[in-house]
Amino acid sequence: MIFDPILDIFRGKTITIPPMDGAFRANTDLDDAPSFANIDHADNLAILDDRLIASSGNLVYEFDDKGKASQLHKFDSEITAIALSPDGRLTVALDNGELLIDGEKASLPASLNCITAIAYSLDGTMWLANGSTKNPASSWVVDLMQKNACGSIWKSESGTGTFNQITDALAWPNGILVHDDHLVVSESWRHRLIRVDCATGIKENLLLHIPGYPARLTPTLDGGSWMSVFAPRNRLIELVLQETHYRYDMMASVPRQFWIAPALSSGNSFLEPLQCGGMKLMGVHKPWAPSRSCGMAVHLDSSMKPTHSHHSRANGHRHGTCSAIEHDGRLYVAAKGGNCIVTIKAGKSEAGK
Repeated sequence: MIFDPILDIFRGKTITIPPMDGAFRANTDLDDAPSFANIDHADNLAILDDRLIASSGNLVYEFDDKGKASQLHKFDSEITAIALSPDGRLTVALDNGELLIDGEKASLPASLNCITAIAYSLDGTMWLANGSTKNPASSWVVDLMQKNACGSIWKSESGTGTFNQITDALAWPNGILVHDDHLVVSESWRHRLIRVDCATGIKENLLLHIPGYPARLTPTLDGGSWMSVFAPRNRLIELVLQETHYRYDMMASVPRQFWIAPALSSGNSFLEPLQCGGMKLMGVHKPWAPSRSCGMAVHLDSSMKPTHSHHSRANGHRHGTCSAIEHDGRLYVAAKGGNCIVTIKAGKSEAGK
């Protein structure tokens, strides 16, 4: 109704979730796809010396063409982001706030302690997404439930060793894609992609109303990109986010894994919160059931418009997709909640081909 914006002032904000339709139309590609490798908490994919590497907790693995894993590095804390510089230096961010460049610890500003994504320009400039000033990267669900918007983007020009803030007041920036004069940044808690001017830090919207929580962005050879979505939006969670007292009581009295909040995996315990509508029918988990987790990799064209996507639905097991990367005509998707990396031919809904 044309009067809805006016009536909402009196009846409270309505909860509207964008549908899984169009480029986001649901499918079973990720669950149908062959497994490339099985590793715990698979995350942060990159290509090093023409080989796929991935983080797993505090470890970095490299993989041969058949998916056989070999441990490459081990760190003192969980890995939150990795990237390769143009000259091949491995850059790793840790949950304890450290940033290591080829094993050497960088000197960071005190407020830059929650690095969720790293990217490099061709000239060697390093760009960092700082998810929050209030929580470490491992406490992302706490940051969402607190409804924070204290994330920022930083840069360090090659050879300087200094870090400068470009823009702030972001709601958990979680992915960076570098272009000539601007960045594309995924802002998880606002379900959108934004454009950030590299020189001025001015922000503008690129893609709004994503039906999930976007994570990392990686480029493709056709000038587009892959956007990972690690959890779906649903009305129950959106309702809880509007109820301040309930939310803080829940955080104070309920174990974190049972919060009414997005998750990297679900269906592991009968104590998990459910939404009315029924999760199972005759003992079968409905693929369209309300869920706190999902798997999704979305292809974006050169103008950042979604063209198609690959899914693991409510009844699937390859959830918590935080990272996806294209290499040699294949798409590799890390399912952190599904403890695996799957491979798909880089095309429209062609799982396993």
